[in-house]
Amino acid sequence: MAQQRVGRQRAGQQRVGQQRPGGTAAPYRGPGRNRPVTLGVDVGGVIVMLAGRDEDTSFFGGQPLRTPAVPEVFEVLAALTAEPFAGRVHVVSKAGPRVAANTRAWLAHHEFFDRTGVPAENLHFVRERRDKAPVCERLGVTHFVDDRLDVLTQLTTVEHRYLFLGGDADRPPAGSVPDWATVTDTWAALGTLLPESVTAPTAESR
Repeated sequence: MAQQRVGRQRAGQQRVGQQRPGGTAAPYRGPGRNRPVTLGVDVGGVIVMLAGRDEDTSFFGGQPLRTPAVPEVFEVLAALTAEPFAGRVHVVSKAGPRVAANTRAWLAHHEFFDRTGVPAENLHFVRERRDKAPVCERLGVTHFVDDRLDVLTQLTTVEHRYLFLGGDADRPPAGSVPDWATVTDTWAALGTLLPESVTAPTAESR
């Protein structure tokens, strides 16, 4: 199932990124709504399959390069990087020095930047999960994909937040996901949801 609804939504509420009955995406009305759309993505459980929960970005023991990519991530992220995000895609990962080195090696081995079109300089590491929030604010991120709800909760300046469960992340208990989060478990679904969330510029933003 490409998109999962977790919990019961209260009447009249609209989740960011959720389709309205008429088929149009719910517009964001908060601060910064007219800035260019910018995508942020996590690594472990979003780009790279999780091999365990000892680290946020985990790899296969002494053979990190053999850790598989999440299915369809290269193809879909390449399409999204081209349109609608026009190169404004950032990889933001919580990692210490060892895991950061493994991550860089994995991305290079799999030719991630060449295959997706994401600029190599758009790779950012933070030491604590909470540090993703100021990075996203500084970069003007409008959409973020992470496999941890506690991280997404702290990204209060990001209008569109996606909880990704397709990289072997633990599935949250029923009813525990807030209405502002969109839950999905495939990159194919993100390839549809993310462009649909981007609305045409208004006269105010031109």
